[in-house]
Amino acid sequence: MDHIFTISKKPTKSLNSYKQNIFNKLEKSIVCSISSTNVVAFSTESNLEESGSLFWSSNVYVADLNSPWQVHKILSNSSPVTVLQWDFTGELLLIGDEAGNVRIYKTKDHILNEWTLVLHTTLQGEHILSAAFFHSGKRICLNSEKKDSSSYNDKFQHLKFACSVKQFGGRPATGALLLTTTGMLAAVMLPQPTSQSPMIMATESLGPTRIFVKTADICYGKNGHFLLAVSSGNPIMPIQCYKVSVKKMEEKCEIQSQCLLSFYLFEAPKEAMMDQLTKDKRCSVNQIKWIMREDADSLVVSASSDKMSCLQVWELREKAVPVHKSLGKPETPQFYNTVLWQYQCHFQYNSKVTSLSTSKLSLINSPSSGYIVVTFADNTIHCLYKDSLKPIVNTKLSMTPRYLEEPNAKYQKIDTKITNIDMSWLGNVLLIVDSDDSLHLFKLPPQIDSSGPLTVPYCTTILEYCLVSGLDWLDLLLVLRPGSLDALCDRLTESFNRQPAAVQQFFYVQYLCVKISLLRLTPQGVSKANDLSSFLMLHSISTAFKSLLRPSEMNSHEKSPADSLASVISEGQSDVDKVLMHLEAKEFTVEPSTLQSLQQLIQWVADLALNLLIKLPDSRPSSGKLYELLRDVSALNMLREMLVLIRIWGLLRPACLPVFIKSDGSLDVLALVFRLLSRLVQNVNEPDESLIDECCLLPSQVQIQPLQQTNNKIALACSQFSQQILPLHLEFNNEPECLAASTEVNSGQTVDSIRHLYLGRTPRTIKQCVRCGGAAGTVPVTRTAAIRAWDQRWFRSCQCGGLWRMQVYT
Repeated sequence: MDHIFTISKKPTKSLNSYKQNIFNKLEKSIVCSISSTNVVAFSTESNLEESGSLFWSSNVYVADLNSPWQVHKILSNSSPVTVLQWDFTGELLLIGDEAGNVRIYKTKDHILNEWTLVLHTTLQGEHILSAAFFHSGKRICLNSEKKDSSSYNDKFQHLKFACSVKQFGGRPATGALLLTTTGMLAAVMLPQPTSQSPMIMATESLGPTRIFVKTADICYGKNGHFLLAVSSGNPIMPIQCYKVSVKKMEEKCEIQSQCLLSFYLFEAPKEAMMDQLTKDKRCSVNQIKWIMREDADSLVVSASSDKMSCLQVWELREKAVPVHKSLGKPETPQFYNTVLWQYQCHFQYNSKVTSLSTSKLSLINSPSSGYIVVTFADNTIHCLYKDSLKPIVNTKLSMTPRYLEEPNAKYQKIDTKITNIDMSWLGNVLLIVDSDDSLHLFKLPPQIDSSGPLTVPYCTTILEYCLVSGLDWLDLLLVLRPGSLDALCDRLTESFNRQPAAVQQFFYVQYLCVKISLLRLTPQGVSKANDLSSFLMLHSISTAFKSLLRPSEMNSHEKSPADSLASVISEGQSDVDKVLMHLEAKEFTVEPSTLQSLQQLIQWVADLALNLLIKLPDSRPSSGKLYELLRDVSALNMLREMLVLIRIWGLLRPACLPVFIKSDGSLDVLALVFRLLSRLVQNVNEPDESLIDECCLLPSQVQIQPLQQTNNKIALACSQFSQQILPLHLEFNNEPECLAASTEVNSGQTVDSIRHLYLGRTPRTIKQCVRCGGAAGTVPVTRTAAIRAWDQRWFRSCQCGGLWRMQVYT
């Protein structure tokens, strides 16, 4: 369990002891949560921008896990925040507090540091204790019987799982179920984006009468219902369970609650420590969690006093109870099957439990997979097996407060404790927030086989699961061993190439994003990652250009224009004008206004072709299996197809042609580049000497604009991260210089990585990717249908899959 980083507030001079003692005695209400997109949300009880402020406030911040020092404040609240909950997509964030306020936020135009309030309601006089978003009904697991299969369709199975609330047509509704400390249930349902109807809300009592609830947890049942486990905090009182269903009836919402079986902690056999705890007046049940969030078969409960604690696991088991012979047939013994809670195991420790976390996803449909992480008041962190509570690994979080210009002898002793923890969705990292508003990240053992280190087959399976499920894989990148990256890339490529053509086409872009992120983790792979990024952009441009082509009315429609172009290109013709003679002109006709709006993309394609050709004389065939764009025949043929399209469209609209600065005005650059690429395709591994000589002459014939690379982002998932001594000591709102690229080349110009426009030396406002650092302009350009479709392709995220962040320079 390696400590990856610690992020703290800006060091300040120590507070006087009187004020510090007051702050320490206040009960902390600090929570944290990681979304499926690896965005961290956490609350603090101080302002991170003004670390020396003595005014109390409960603030909610968000940050991407790849650059966690860049935080953005969503809310500054007058009441302590008690609940932070993400939905399954990672787009909605629910915030609940002690005053009964419920807020649901969403990013504005998918910008990480701009959020809008989509719902706000208040439950007067209530303390929000727990919340869960409605389940969408989608659940994907690894098929344990076919986990070694090469086919994604066999390896991963879509399990039958009902959505929590159905709307018209069986569509899943968007909303959340809330529980308060007085035992009140509340369901809030968001209206459809296209609907003008108001929010729907309903309330109901959890039990027949209102009860006091100190700790609770919510999980999902297979039939669309919720299951709640609640405790009043008294260890001699039962742990009560309820089945809750939410239904939408026209424009109203209805909640139904039903009592289920309960159990008593002290009924666990042979637990002397539990007997001591129940007799201790200061003992309370302070944590309760369902072991699997999408399965209601087992619970873990912690009872703690100041000096000791005990964790128990209880499971629902079916038991055959004998029926008395007077009530059944006397000839054969009769049994009645019933379901009851059965004690499984326990874990004892001589310190108070401060936080408890279980795996969010079960990659294998089995309760034995995954683990439980628990933290104690002595700042120890224990990782335990789910089914037996046997320790896997444990560590201790050592925290030393930092103050500005103060010698060690004058450091004030501050009792900093772990207040809350949360696992990432894939279970690779653990986030910890402490009472001093600092964040800590720890590496966790593998979920499926936690007895050993990360293996290449396991990592490959996790990356394939991310491809199929759509989850983000950043947390896996932070725990990979650099020595296994080459083998991982090879295995992932081999596995992907064995998939059917339709499956490859569907997941192709996401697959390229995964490979690019893996290659950027090593210094040797950065240039390969840049090549793969260029190919990803070329593939996207090719798809966009071919989508503009329409078959002519006289055609038999046996072949699309794109297929006709590909078949002509495959014949190996090196004269671009002769290629045009084999194509139907009407099929490649596009409106001149549309062509003009695509000029910058056309220019980028031509610049890419020139940059590849001038690299040929110095290039040598790669000895490994890493990707190199200059040796990819399919990429070179795709580039030739684009040059043919550009040639045709230039006849329709000459202004859309790429601009070249030539030494000879009569030189036809497009024809020359097409001819050189055609010769290169014939033998990419051993090009002939005459081709290399012509490529050497290119820089003297035409001025070649170098392509702007975007891998200049200071982030954790980079090649410099593996060279650092962990843990990293970071500071909020301060980029770490140790992660900056030592060979970073800055041309002084900011280039739009999506539209391929120059934005100037210091643009006032840009969108910047939080993963790769790519920039995108915010000022709209010529709005044709084609360019709108192109912008919409990158509206939600960058081409690498990272979220956008608005960057304003003053």
